[in-house]
Amino acid sequence: MPSDTSRAAADRIVANRVVYVVDDDPAMRHSLAWLIGSLGVPVESFGSGEEFIRAVRPDHPGCLVTDVRMPGMSGLELQDTLARAGSLLAVVVITGHADVPMAVRALRAGAVDFIEKPLNDQMLLDRVHEALESSHRAWAVRARKEELRARLARLTPRERQVADLVVAGKLNKVIAAEINLSLKTVEVHRHNVMEKLEVASVADLTRLLIEAGSQ
Repeated sequence: MPSDTSRAAADRIVANRVVYVVDDDPAMRHSLAWLIGSLGVPVESFGSGEEFIRAVRPDHPGCLVTDVRMPGMSGLELQDTLARAGSLLAVVVITGHADVPMAVRALRAGAVDFIEKPLNDQMLLDRVHEALESSHRAWAVRARKEELRARLARLTPRERQVADLVVAGKLNKVIAAEINLSLKTVEVHRHNVMEKLEVASVADLTRLLIEAGSQ
């Protein structure tokens, strides 16, 4: 289970989810910020992708609503830049100049939706809400993996070796013979593994290693 500290950190980050609007048209930025703000979430607006990149850390949950065609960095280029940085922001792309290849590119890159102007207000709000939920789920998965990997880092190399052999289904006496240790020493390592990883059974240990991406 996550510690109280990790849960508190998660609560703070989820509470601070923000919708970012990137559009070079000031009137459109204002309109989108006003509309999306009706969801009760903070909204921050930027006139360009470059301005957004300079100002925002994209590793927290949130939603990016970006126009496609802008001077300098396009919305699709901004989306690609965030993806390369491992961003957790879910992206909604809007445009007044849609074409099929552009939409396919955005959606294949993970955009929640590709919406043409003039915008349907309710559709946009629905997509933003969906994007916030998607981003939160992605953050929760990443946070869980980081927590489990931190637990794994508590193990000594020998304890990790024993853990892997236990998960492989090998009995203590087989493990002892395979890595040239006494049965008692293997039992001590196995106990330490279960205690440090906070698991109570081989099944729990196996799930932890799989969830952490170690198996």
